[in-house]
Amino acid sequence: MTELKEIKDRIEAIKESLRHHDYLYYVMAQPDISDYQYDMLMKELEAIEQRYPQFISPDSPTQRVSGQPIEGFQTLVHPIPMLSLSNCYNEGEFREFDQRVRKSLPGENIEYVVELKIDGVAISLHYRNGKLHHGVTRGDGYQGDDVTSNVRTIKSVPLSLATNNPELLNIEVRGEVYLSKKVFQKINQEKETNGDELFANPRNATAGSLKLLDPKISASRQLDIFIHSLGDMPDISVKTHYETLQILKGAGLKINPLIQIVHSVEEVIQLWNHWIENRNNLEYEIDGMVIKVNDLDQQRRLGTTAKSPRWAIAFKFPAIQATTRIEGIVCQVGRTGAITPVANLEPVELSGSVIRRATLHNQEEIERKDIRIGDMVFIEKAGDVIPEVVKPILNMRTGKEIIFQMPTQCPECGSPLAKNPDEVAYRCENISCPAQIKGRLSHFASRGAMDIEGMGEVLVNQLVNNGLVHNIADIYELKVETVQSLERMGTKSAKNLINGIEESKTRNLADLIFGMGIRHVGKTAAEILCDVYPDMDSLLNASLESLQEIPQIGPIMAKSIYETLHEPHNIELIHRLKTAGVEMKSASKPTSNLILHLAGMSFVLTGTLSNLSREEASALIKSKGGKITSSVSKSTSYVVAGESPGSKLDKAKSLGIPILNEKEFDILLSQD
Repeated sequence: MTELKEIKDRIEAIKESLRHHDYLYYVMAQPDISDYQYDMLMKELEAIEQRYPQFISPDSPTQRVSGQPIEGFQTLVHPIPMLSLSNCYNEGEFREFDQRVRKSLPGENIEYVVELKIDGVAISLHYRNGKLHHGVTRGDGYQGDDVTSNVRTIKSVPLSLATNNPELLNIEVRGEVYLSKKVFQKINQEKETNGDELFANPRNATAGSLKLLDPKISASRQLDIFIHSLGDMPDISVKTHYETLQILKGAGLKINPLIQIVHSVEEVIQLWNHWIENRNNLEYEIDGMVIKVNDLDQQRRLGTTAKSPRWAIAFKFPAIQATTRIEGIVCQVGRTGAITPVANLEPVELSGSVIRRATLHNQEEIERKDIRIGDMVFIEKAGDVIPEVVKPILNMRTGKEIIFQMPTQCPECGSPLAKNPDEVAYRCENISCPAQIKGRLSHFASRGAMDIEGMGEVLVNQLVNNGLVHNIADIYELKVETVQSLERMGTKSAKNLINGIEESKTRNLADLIFGMGIRHVGKTAAEILCDVYPDMDSLLNASLESLQEIPQIGPIMAKSIYETLHEPHNIELIHRLKTAGVEMKSASKPTSNLILHLAGMSFVLTGTLSNLSREEASALIKSKGGKITSSVSKSTSYVVAGESPGSKLDKAKSLGIPILNEKEFDILLSQD
């Protein structure tokens, strides 16, 4: 027994030493031992664990890469949505943001934290009892993929937090996973040597590496991370965002060392100009700065919109430009029939990728910029992502350039194009247009909608081109024997597709509404509709006036919803979908008196539950109509307290908020 205890103690000592040196090397960039000494410690640990496998734990440095490739990624709900940031692109727009903040906080001192906006992939890390439990991608902001196996391979992500502070043992932190420029170049050199397609830019390479099914390959990509915030706010007694970051840094999490506190708009703009000039000197890509109100109480009072916090903004850099020639202009047809002119360009490199095409938006935009076929033009990546033609270089015109004219007929089906006087877009109004059908089908099958596994763009094109599918209802009449005859399908692929189609019938009503592609209706609006109308029949019976009364919908969206759902063709489609067994009720809408009661309730979770993770508990509350908030206030309905609750419990007691233990919480959830 004494010998085993000594072995276990030695394992813990080596693990602690390796964690310490990982932190110094990968987080602080200040190693204090040689690579050889580090390798010898790792080899000793591997040898002991091989002899005593009963002492191997998930947080051991030897377990960063282990196991076999996985089959797919589980989807997890974010306890608190991962909202996107609103953007500004010049000094004037940032001054407007500052004025909005000061107007909402009259007479108060405003302090900002300035962080570099890393051009990577957003990630949420969950720690339970101080150990890494989940790594989840942003996804659609409300749910993402569980990529824990790949996150564990990131050396700068601690598998165990370097703290015994009970306030920090169960936290969610958020950050940006990225690739250094040096590693990105190395990866592309290897791909070029192997004859593989190159990654367009470091962000794409990062996203692809996080979604690899084999963590060993992901580990070889040498991903890195910067943590920039807390997600589901734990019971940490801090007053500022900057103080929060320093506490997280002390727990072993990697924080960008270039974060600064400023007190004026002029300081922010000075830093913005500095990094525009010096961004190329960094080891990683940035596309702007993130400006946050430092005081956490001020953040809470400023609040958020449906899409973004009011206390933070992304101050984007001017896009990097290149020059090239427009060789021609073609028109693409979208799923709503909108015609979008696209410029075919002489290939040119821009921000690490080769650009061959760029959107021209619409006829009015082409005329406003006076863009002609044959022009030499400036192009840039709008928001550093989407290639866009900025303007022609007028002094390089030869007189041979051709003025573009929007076609009068649809380039796909030949139907006449029409233009609504209130819109800038020309549209093909033929709902049987093959391009529109393909767009509608791809949208319907996409992950944010009905999430039909295997039904990608290539297969959609084949289904339409072969006359097998003409609308979304036709999808549910496909058979294995029909699909397997398509190119590159086969029996196994066909069966997988049919299984995916069958599984999609169980999706939420909000997924179906979003998948139908109603103009102006995004995923959030679809979920709002389902909060008001629990099933498709009640939505179909809703009057235009009642739709307009929903605060978040508005008259334009309400009109689009009403007209789309009452169009005879769509009424028939909905009937066919219902007959096929597609779910027509909202899973999140309460169906009993108790659950209806929960629909008006807000919950705060504190401490650790023994049978549920925090994200699982949050998902259950939301599924029954409740909502999760991060702080206790007079409007809180219940505080759910697990083991080791923090200051939120004390605040709930002082405010007289009802407190549920885990057993009482289970009873509340299980009642009908």
